[in-house]
Amino acid sequence: MTSPTTPGIAAGRLSAAELANNFDDLHPPLDRHEAVVAADRCYFCHDAPCMTACPTSIDIPLFIRQIMTGTPEAAAKTILHQNILGGMCARVCPTETLCEEVCVRETAEGKPVEIGRLQRFATDTLMNSGVHPFVRAAATGKKVAVIGAGPAGLSCAHRLAMHGHEVTIYEARGKAGGLNEFGIASYKSTDDFAAREIGWLLQIGGITIETGRALGNGLDLETLQAEFDAVFLAVGLGGVNALRAAGEDKAGVTDAVDFISDLRQSSDLTTLPVGRNVVVIGGGMTAVDAAVQSKLLGAENVTIAYRRGPDRMGASKFEQDLAASKGVKILFNAMPVAVHGNGAATEIELEYTEDTGSGLKGTGETFRLKADQVFKAIGQTLTTDAGLTIDAGKIAVTGAGRTSKAGVWAGGDCASGGDDLTVTAVAEGRDAAEDIHATLMGKG
Repeated sequence: MTSPTTPGIAAGRLSAAELANNFDDLHPPLDRHEAVVAADRCYFCHDAPCMTACPTSIDIPLFIRQIMTGTPEAAAKTILHQNILGGMCARVCPTETLCEEVCVRETAEGKPVEIGRLQRFATDTLMNSGVHPFVRAAATGKKVAVIGAGPAGLSCAHRLAMHGHEVTIYEARGKAGGLNEFGIASYKSTDDFAAREIGWLLQIGGITIETGRALGNGLDLETLQAEFDAVFLAVGLGGVNALRAAGEDKAGVTDAVDFISDLRQSSDLTTLPVGRNVVVIGGGMTAVDAAVQSKLLGAENVTIAYRRGPDRMGASKFEQDLAASKGVKILFNAMPVAVHGNGAATEIELEYTEDTGSGLKGTGETFRLKADQVFKAIGQTLTTDAGLTIDAGKIAVTGAGRTSKAGVWAGGDCASGGDDLTVTAVAEGRDAAEDIHATLMGKG
């Protein structure tokens, strides 16, 4: 039998009951009474800063007032009109650095209105009723191809379908959802919510999803442009940056995104192997998700090593505190230089860094940590440019996602501009859809 102290990478470090408890809902849903009490704290600001901070510009005071008046379904429609994936965003959005950070209650009292949980209450109420609140417009006869069934692609497809266009989504994986399905911590989205949300979204009609289809693998942009009236690229970032450290090819050194994906798709977490001593390289949300879940799977020691200081870390203060509360140690100003071990990782060597003002440099002082499993979470890269202009490693876009090629739009993580957040991807997909619609109808 294995345990947290079993050497190497092993499955079954914790019992099924312990794992079920560890991976339970991070923010349990509000019941109706709790939602009304939480909504009552809102001041319903006329020039609400929370709306400005929301990438999808949801009318937050309005939907909270609708919850207070006992009409959560109306509140959900207010949310979903701006953000069709409002249910998932309520679960995964870093509200602590967006709407809730600027809430007047937060600035005055240090405790914001729980906007994220209220959004979840409203959207869950509507979705659980089985109702889809939007109706398609009359068919336009226009066809649009969407490449990628992640947040940006799904958002774009839904808005286009609402306008009466026929949409075909091509998805490289065997299942739709993108990062919502494969790339976020399991405790943030439980009960197969990502798949259930997509099923609900598709009730609009006019959307077909073809899985196992990707650019460069049976699809090319020229053919798509010939067959469709417009193309929207939402291919995400498929590659992972290298550590550029000696020994990173050793067994036990893997991509954090693959680990998270395997965990998300696992039907039995007792069969998922994890190291006794885990080191995650990176400072973003992916690094925190990989580290926390390693600990929840039963790893004895988990460390995040980030090359810069805490003020530069991509993960929010809430995420950093969450990691610490689960027993994850965070090392700042430390970068990997070598992975040691005879074929498989046993230690990682790190070098202290300093920011000299002219760039990050190593100090020359190194140290080692035990590490039988090392996760790379140092950013992802674009794997296809489709012959389009590239800007800083992403597809260059102007306006509402227009690329360098007429008739082709792009959005989400693969496109330049905007934060790499689900809510930002949703906004970019929605806005591109409106621009595509205007163009196809001769108004753009």
